[in-house]
Amino acid sequence: MIDRVGPDHAAANEDLSAAERLALLQGQHRLLDQKIIDLQTRPWQNQLLVQRLKKEKLRLKEAIERLKDEIIPDLNA
Repeated sequence: MIDRVGPDHAAANEDLSAAERLALLQGQHRLLDQKIIDLQTRPWQNQLLVQRLKKEKLRLKEAIERLKDEIIPDLNA
C-alpha cells in the first residue's frame, strides 16, 4: 500500500524517522477518508468495499496514535 519509489523518493527500504512515518500514515489516512466519501456519494456504492476501507482507516488511525505516543512522551510517567 505504501508507494515510496519514485523520482522524488528514495528507495522503499530506507529507514524513516518517526515524524516521516507519522506524516506518511496521516497522508494515507486522508486519502482513505476521501476515497470513502467519494464511494458513499455514489448511488451504486459497494458497501463491502466501503466497510473494508473504513477498517483500514481505523487501523491507520490506531497506528498514528501509537506513533504519536512514541514521539510525545507521557507526562504522567
